[in-house]
Amino acid sequence: MRNMTEGSIGRHLIQYAVPMILGNLFQLTYNAADSVIIGKFLGENALAAVATSNPVMTIMILGASGIGIGASVIMGKFYGAKDHAALKREFSTTVISCTVFSLLVFLLGSLLTPEILTLIHTPPAAFDMAVSYLRIIFVGFLFSFQYNILSHAMRSIGDSRTPVVFLSVSCVLNVLLDLLLIGVLRLDVAGAAWATTASEAFSMVLSIVWIEKKIPLLSLSRGEYTVDKGLLAETMKSGFLTALQQAAQPIGKVLIQSAVNLQGVVAIGAFNAVCRVDDFACIPAQSIGSGIMTCAAQNRGAGRWERVRRSLTAGLCIALCYFPMICGVTLLFRGPLMRLLTPEDSPEMVRMGTAYLAVKAWFFIMPCILNAIQGYFRGLGKMAVVLLATVTQISVRTVCVWVLVPRVGIVGEAWGCFTGWMCQLVLELSVLMFLNRKKEEKT
Repeated sequence: MRNMTEGSIGRHLIQYAVPMILGNLFQLTYNAADSVIIGKFLGENALAAVATSNPVMTIMILGASGIGIGASVIMGKFYGAKDHAALKREFSTTVISCTVFSLLVFLLGSLLTPEILTLIHTPPAAFDMAVSYLRIIFVGFLFSFQYNILSHAMRSIGDSRTPVVFLSVSCVLNVLLDLLLIGVLRLDVAGAAWATTASEAFSMVLSIVWIEKKIPLLSLSRGEYTVDKGLLAETMKSGFLTALQQAAQPIGKVLIQSAVNLQGVVAIGAFNAVCRVDDFACIPAQSIGSGIMTCAAQNRGAGRWERVRRSLTAGLCIALCYFPMICGVTLLFRGPLMRLLTPEDSPEMVRMGTAYLAVKAWFFIMPCILNAIQGYFRGLGKMAVVLLATVTQISVRTVCVWVLVPRVGIVGEAWGCFTGWMCQLVLELSVLMFLNRKKEEKT
């Protein structure tokens, strides 16, 4: 546990963010390994089946994460205020309500899988494999949803290390199962889906056991499993807005993926590969933003408003120091990365991907700024602002992609992304200036 209401804010943010960065990079390494294994063993059509399913998977995961983030802000506020009884009630309320929600998503998703894949223009050559893959992934969602809730609860009290350890163990298990089920038993893309589902179940069980044994603040006895109606309403308001914000991005990406799908299997594979690199590039900025959120929430609960404001300044400085490194690495290694992430007999995929990354590398400064500001707004409980900014960004980006990609290829997506980010930045800076002006008028 980490109390961010005292001590150096910069040190707290770094110590909080580093485990998250390492863990998320580890998970993305698994994601890349998953693509490599599928591409090398099963070929282009299997890779396209998984790639076209990825945005749907991302919507589910980020929707769960959104509810977890909304709940964690409330829990962080109670932790900062040292109201441990309210913290436990909020945790219980979130766990019970989200269990019911995950069951509904599983049932609907399993039934509507073919319709979803048809809607996003999945190529006929990959369609049957994509149906098989995505239906199994919906089973895994039952476990990944619970892991997300449990991990965000631990982070709300400053423990960013333990969820990362469990995530890393889960990723190792996933890769080993991929090699067994795909490489040895030849189970096609269904093997990859079952490997993911089993590893998600394992991480959920580890989290439950750890909380029961090591975190009495979150451990619930039989009589403490209850739903507080007042907290449920607050959680649903905060969590629903955050879930919408988290889901807005991948919903837009589904539309973007649909535009890319119309360009054929080669473009799908290239775009899937560059998205892996994008994910690696943005993870540190996202982790720093999460640290800013937790720091702001805890200090808001403690009534330490000067530290709330300083969390944004310190976080921005840390995030901006990261940009030159990721830009340089992406430009230097874009060719080898694309050759690693695509099938050996697909030079056109490599060409498309390297052209994309040569442009996108310069735009990675934007997530460094935007994630810091979004983390600050979340810590303040301004979820509606974050939602509006994200919807604006992804809407502009999607329109640009549908206009540009048919004309210039997947490089058009990079320019669309930058345009959307710029619109988001203008909106968020406007809100920040408005809030600062209101505060000055009150004082």
